[in-house]
Amino acid sequence: MLISAAEPLLFVAALESGYGKIRVLHGIDLTVAPGEVVALLGPNGAGKTTMLRALSGLLPVNAGQVRFGGRDMTNATPREAARAGLVHVIEGHRVFTQISVTDNLLLAGYDLPRGERAARVEEALSFFPEIAEKRHERGGALSGGQQQMLTVAQGLVRRPRLLMLDEPSAGLSPVLVDRVLNVVARLRSQGIAVLLVEQLLEKALAAADRVYALVQGHIVLEAPTSEANLPQRLERAYFGHDSHAAAAG
Repeated sequence: MLISAAEPLLFVAALESGYGKIRVLHGIDLTVAPGEVVALLGPNGAGKTTMLRALSGLLPVNAGQVRFGGRDMTNATPREAARAGLVHVIEGHRVFTQISVTDNLLLAGYDLPRGERAARVEEALSFFPEIAEKRHERGGALSGGQQQMLTVAQGLVRRPRLLMLDEPSAGLSPVLVDRVLNVVARLRSQGIAVLLVEQLLEKALAAADRVYALVQGHIVLEAPTSEANLPQRLERAYFGHDSHAAAAG
């Protein structure tokens, strides 16, 4: 089935997931439209990383449904998700330190034809001139911020339809945070959707079109980022002053 104009790129309904017998997510409903930037916010331990892992196939979906691009992707494998264009950039600097920047990116496209891989690597590097200049240096020679850029670039090699970023600002200086989040704006301008997990509230709201707040495994708020008093509503939602029903309305 092809995606219709009315159907979101990502459609999540009543999703439940967790670790073994420990249920972390409880009936999550969430959508992302093509080319939309959606921020998933919440306090530590709310289940944000669990959410991304369930969507990308790293954790089982125990109940509910995930549809992506008009296809049922519930419990798809990570490889199936990535091939469909649902790409997850995992939190932390996950680069191979002993091989070059270019080889790190080539590995991200390991299953693509050689000529296609080379083109995708150049495309990804065009987002990050800082690491393009260091393409022949070992991954371990990059600064922490540059390694984070390389991690995002690895995701871009897959040419995603939806890029899921888990805390891309972690450990970065304010200047580098802006540099990484500027890439989010560029992706949106190219029609690529982004689901952004971020602790820096002000930065996330500036980058996103809509926001979901996740608290103790429940969505407690969904709103456009243009809404007045949104930071105050988020703060109340985090600390339980909004009921689930009122906050989600």
